[in-house]
Amino acid sequence: MQTAILLTNISRTFNHGKPTQVDAVKDVSLDIKAGEFVVIVGSNGSGKTTLLNLISGSLHPTFGNISINNIDVTKLADHERSKWIARVFQNPMSGTASELSILDNFRLAAIRSQTKGITIGINNTFKAVVRDKVKTLGMGLENKIEQPMGTLSGGQRQALTLLMSVMDECKVLLLDEPTAALDPRSAEVVMQTADKLSKEFDLTTILVTHNLKDAFTYGGRIIQMAEGRIIKDQDSEIKRRLTQNELFDWFN
Repeated sequence: MQTAILLTNISRTFNHGKPTQVDAVKDVSLDIKAGEFVVIVGSNGSGKTTLLNLISGSLHPTFGNISINNIDVTKLADHERSKWIARVFQNPMSGTASELSILDNFRLAAIRSQTKGITIGINNTFKAVVRDKVKTLGMGLENKIEQPMGTLSGGQRQALTLLMSVMDECKVLLLDEPTAALDPRSAEVVMQTADKLSKEFDLTTILVTHNLKDAFTYGGRIIQMAEGRIIKDQDSEIKRRLTQNELFDWFN
């Protein structure tokens, strides 16, 4: 199986050489295959979000190399990696433009990674595509696509952000605590949508979460981080045999 993301001896240090120095990620190597759904868990300060930031390009490693689809992206910024990567943040407000309509947000998502000068018009065909996609959420928003995004709830915006992430040709989906700010029902819709999209589009998906129920329910491979290192890395076969109590015991 082809490697989608390859991290080789990645480290990230903040405030190097100062009393406040923090070694957030320490010599991590990780091979994630195309289409794999990886769940990363760990306590606060374990390094899991920093690792996600390194993969997305919003941070660069102090040492080590990062490849996506066999292309060295170590020195590329996040916008330069957007042709491969879509990211859903913890804050539902981060992934959408509040003042624009649902339709306009989908249009922006559709041209997110296109070269300058490429445009996608909002014609009846595009509207029909957006309505069909939005209808799959079961939130009743398919007839409200002209409504400003800022008038929606956090759960609605987060679910729409997920749909928008697959409007272009991204191959990697990064989920950064996507349900942390949501009510239980909205959280369930968001995670079910993420799981469905991951399978339907054969996305390489990484979920960082504190929610052990979600970690148990979704994804295949599961990784635990502590003090900037990977301390457990269980494949999908082992995870299938893992009980919820055994997973909870990882944090005792």
